Amino acid sequence: MARYLGARTMLAAAVMLAVILLVLVAHIESAEAAYPGANGKIVFASNRITDTNPTGDYEIFSMNKDGTGLTQLTDNTALDGSPSFSADGAWVVFRSDRDGNGEIYVMRANGTDLDRLTNNAVTDDSPTISPNGITLAFTSERDGDSDIILWVAGFEFNLTSDSSAHDASPAFSPNGNKIAFTSNRSGDYDIHVMDTDDDTDDATNLSNNPAFDAMPDWSPNGQRIAFTSNRSGNYDIHAMNALDGSSQKRVTKNAAFDLAPAFSPDGKKIAFQSDRGGDEEIYTMKAKPEGSKNRPINLTKNDITDFEPNWQPLVN
Repeated sequence: MARYLGARTMLAAAVMLAVILLVLVAHIESAEAAYPGANGKIVFASNRITDTNPTGDYEIFSMNKDGTGLTQLTDNTALDGSPSFSADGAWVVFRSDRDGNGEIYVMRANGTDLDRLTNNAVTDDSPTISPNGITLAFTSERDGDSDIILWVAGFEFNLTSDSSAHDASPAFSPNGNKIAFTSNRSGDYDIHVMDTDDDTDDATNLSNNPAFDAMPDWSPNGQRIAFTSNRSGNYDIHAMNALDGSSQKRVTKNAAFDLAPAFSPDGKKIAFQSDRGGDEEIYTMKAKPEGSKNRPINLTKNDITDFEPNWQPLVN
């Protein structure tokens, strides 16, 4: 009986590990872009039930930086997710399967003027807009594996076509010259950086750690990159120098899953998702290494799934 119980326990643990890995691989598709400005609204995906979302499907919402002023921006029965603001804070790009598979859409910050940007038989995901507002980067499986695609006025270029790895979750640098992204090209998932005009797929591994590193987000001054890692034994938010990957510091310290960091436009805070309260919520904290005075604030406070935050830059 003891041997049977031990085997059953190991099997249950293996199944749980498989589920966790599937969730995290799905999560690495989240894209971010942090641009300088004053701190505006926070946009995120949620399956909360509201008067305008009675079925509780995944929609894009926005809220004020203190969690007030909740507004539903999309309204359909499909899965909408991976929202990301433009550098001027006027537009939001996101992923939706409302037309049968994952495509990239854009809308104004108030949810109006919706437009579909991609039309492909495979999944396009995790979009982000360059700081000049012209180029779009997103993840796509259109060439047989997961790659980073650059889109300009309908014309597309596969930035990572030379790699057969899983490349995902692109994030433009504030000057638009580089893209940080998640890739397993080195054998495990790490944060890589490459030039946006590089046609040789010559990427640099910045995080370079045997742990799971994913979901990069550039600080608005271009000096740091925040990301998710399990190197501490559970999934926390970390940050490192964007130039060479040095000075890697843990920002959160919790037994829960802390994922999908998003710098505030003033660079002083980070928004992220966490299940530390029992379900996925949106939190904010100071953008510095973990410590007793860096206590995250729960902005959403409900019992459903809120995830993939992104912060709106307000510019003059």
